[in-house]
Amino acid sequence: MESIGFKEWAIVCAALGRGRQSIILRKGGIAEGSEGFSFQHREFFLFPTWFHEQPQKVRDAELEMPEPSAGRIEVKYLARLEVARVISSWRIAEALEPLHILTPEVVRERFEYDQAPGLHVGFVRVFELSPAWTFVDEKKFGGCRSWVELPEAPGELRLEEVSSDADHARAREDFLRIVGEIK
Repeated sequence: MESIGFKEWAIVCAALGRGRQSIILRKGGIAEGSEGFSFQHREFFLFPTWFHEQPQKVRDAELEMPEPSAGRIEVKYLARLEVARVISSWRIAEALEPLHILTPEVVRERFEYDQAPGLHVGFVRVFELSPAWTFVDEKKFGGCRSWVELPEAPGELRLEEVSSDADHARAREDFLRIVGEIK
C-alpha cells in the first residue's frame, strides 16, 4: 500500500467515511503546478485538513465537525478511485448533488474557478482504517496542494468498507448515469 495522502476538508473526509458522500470534486490547489490537478493515484489515504474549511459550506447538518489534534494528523480512511472524469457541463455538476455534501455555491465556485470552467470528479470506494493511523504533523504536509507523501503506513491496519456492496453499486450506477455513461 503506497503512503500517499489526499488532502480534503476534514468534514468531507468524515462524510466519505460515513458513506454520506461517494465522490470527490476537485478543481486544484494553488500549488498543483502548471499541469493542474489530476487524480494521480488509484488508492490513497484521506488526509483531513482544516485550512479554508468552513462547515457552513456543506449541506449535511448532522455531520459533526471533526476536531484537529494539536501537532498530530489522524487518518481514518483509505479511498480507492474507481472512476475519474473531467466534467465541463454545469448541468452535470448540479446533477451530482445527491453524491456529495457541498453546497451548490461551493460547487459553483469550484466549477468556475480559473479560465476553464469544469471539475475533476472521482468516484471512490472508502474503507475505514482500524486502528486509525496517527502521526506527527510536519511542515511538508502544508500548502495548497492535493497530494502529500506520508510516512510508511503501519502494517497492522485493517480495512473495512464503509458502504455495503449494494449501496456502493447503486451510487456507482447513479454516478455513471449522471455523467452520461449509462442510460
